[in-house]
Amino acid sequence: MKFRKRNRLKGFDYSSNNGYFVTICVHNHHHLFAEIKNEESVLSASGTMISKWWGELDDKFPEIVLDQFIIMPNHIHGIIFLFNEHLVGDDLRVVPENKPVPDDLRVVPDRIVPGNSEKQTRISLSRVIQWFKTMTTNEYIRGVKENIYPPFDKHLWQRSFYDRIIRNEKELENIRNYILYNPLKWE
Repeated sequence: MKFRKRNRLKGFDYSSNNGYFVTICVHNHHHLFAEIKNEESVLSASGTMISKWWGELDDKFPEIVLDQFIIMPNHIHGIIFLFNEHLVGDDLRVVPENKPVPDDLRVVPDRIVPGNSEKQTRISLSRVIQWFKTMTTNEYIRGVKENIYPPFDKHLWQRSFYDRIIRNEKELENIRNYILYNPLKWE
């Protein structure tokens, strides 16, 4: 019996208030979403669709804040901040000082971050990524049927995804730079 390697950190609560760096890869590493031209990622029609659904994540899940993001030919990188619990004091929109969130996101405008009540289901990083993969796969399949997107082999996305828990501001800045300059390293 073959066992799959687990990508998640054993014992870590992926519904806890944290910043996460995620990478989601296309199944079999097919180049479906972009081309790298002049050291820039130029989106295909399917890449534009992927970008649209990434932008929908924080509408679907008010517990998250999206940060730096890029679509590469065969994968995407993004930073997601997850806020499930009441944060600081009575203002539910204020982010705790010890979290690696940029100063401009310390107060999230027009965003009520839900409290952690017994009736409320805590949103996990896996649930967010699962929804994103489901929505993009469904739209991609429709696009293939309409001859808008090239076909894919069995699955659009690789099973699971890669993540890194962002531990401090320095790491956050390094990851942002990695995402921003990823097309420069493509060759």
